[in-house]
Amino acid sequence: MNIILLAMMVPFVATLIPLFQMFSKAGWLNSTIGFILPTLSTPFLIMMFRQSARSFPHDIIEAARIDGLSELRIFFQMFIPTMKSTYAAAMTITFMNAWNSYLWPKVIMTDEKSMTMPMVVANLTQGYVTDYGMLMLAVLICTLPTAVIFFCLQKSFAEGITGAVK
Repeated sequence: MNIILLAMMVPFVATLIPLFQMFSKAGWLNSTIGFILPTLSTPFLIMMFRQSARSFPHDIIEAARIDGLSELRIFFQMFIPTMKSTYAAAMTITFMNAWNSYLWPKVIMTDEKSMTMPMVVANLTQGYVTDYGMLMLAVLICTLPTAVIFFCLQKSFAEGITGAVK
């Protein structure tokens, strides 16, 4: 747990160059996996899943073992279904982080065809004249998917966050 908390204190910018070198050697520049992978393994998500798993009642696990269930069956039939709200919260947080990120896609995506929405919005403000109507429309389009996903998963998101805090 202390290592996870320590990893949360390291800013993402400090890991930018080593991540870029690793992803460059792996051939993941301008690829979807190179863009998404750093957002899937954040220390916050690891801590959230750990706390949610710790809140799972041990009595249920013991009762399942007495009934003859294997560890894999306990995991897939009891543990994972009870953590659906945690998965929904993690999915929402991961999507929001990936969708709104600017620095990592700017570093890893060198092709203009693979630009993310925040990069498109930033490119609209370059130059001497800024079309504010176009800029506000781009910001609205950039915000809509995040808002829709959050409102659709709002109940599960709240349950997942509160379940991880227990």
